[in-house]
Amino acid sequence: MLEIEFVDRSVALAGKAFVSFFPLVIVVASFMPKSVRDSIITTLTHRLGIEGNALVSAKQAFASSDDIRRATGILGLVLMIFFASSFTTALQRVFLRAWRRPAGNKTSEYARGPAWFLVVLAFMALLGGLRELLGNGPQVVFFAVVSLAATSALWWFTAWFLLMGQVRWRVLLPSGVTTAIATLVYALSASIWMPEVVTRNQTQFGFFGVALALVTWFSGAAICILVGACAGSVFAADTGPVGAFIRGREPSLLIEGAEPSFPGPESGPRLRDAFRPTEDEVSNS
Repeated sequence: MLEIEFVDRSVALAGKAFVSFFPLVIVVASFMPKSVRDSIITTLTHRLGIEGNALVSAKQAFASSDDIRRATGILGLVLMIFFASSFTTALQRVFLRAWRRPAGNKTSEYARGPAWFLVVLAFMALLGGLRELLGNGPQVVFFAVVSLAATSALWWFTAWFLLMGQVRWRVLLPSGVTTAIATLVYALSASIWMPEVVTRNQTQFGFFGVALALVTWFSGAAICILVGACAGSVFAADTGPVGAFIRGREPSLLIEGAEPSFPGPESGPRLRDAFRPTEDEVSNS
């Protein structure tokens, strides 16, 4: 976590999620049939932990689906999908740094952004539709199990996809499971504190207050993603029985022909490294 400057990484990831990924979900959902749109919004609001009066306040802060469609248009929608690549690029950097992998071809990285977003959108629609179908009651336990399995599969695929398929599927499984558990536990905790934060901020600051609450949620979610990425890498490289079980009969973490990973740091990272801007972000500034 210290090696990849997790504080700086989480802030960058949360910021890009708020300004590109989250608005894109709202916009794309507005172009879809009402049943699909409702399923996506159901998944989104439950992950955010927003319900009751807080949900009403959050919905009031955004325009209606008709207003969004009129303001965006088809061309704007296409451009927004490619703009979302800024978030997926930041997310990919997290996995590349956690696994000490070299960056790939820039063109392919930008193409992976929209493709990953469409997968996530389909995941949200299917999970939201299942939740609406099952409703409340004892069946919620079944939904929780399905949600954990589906979320693990999503982040398992995400790690493999953003690492450009150069890391073996088997060794990436702990990363997917760890990320899923961390994000779901975080979503459950958000259902306790997030409604109060949204309501209080909306009363004090209006729309800006709702935005602050969302940024707070995304910051915590970004930490969960970083924990999953780093934990998966550490488990896979373990020299003891845990690592041996994860790797299986094949000792290598990479597929045959993959470019070798970077070596670890010569000296152990320090706590202040967590707040240090990365070299690529310094050069971009």
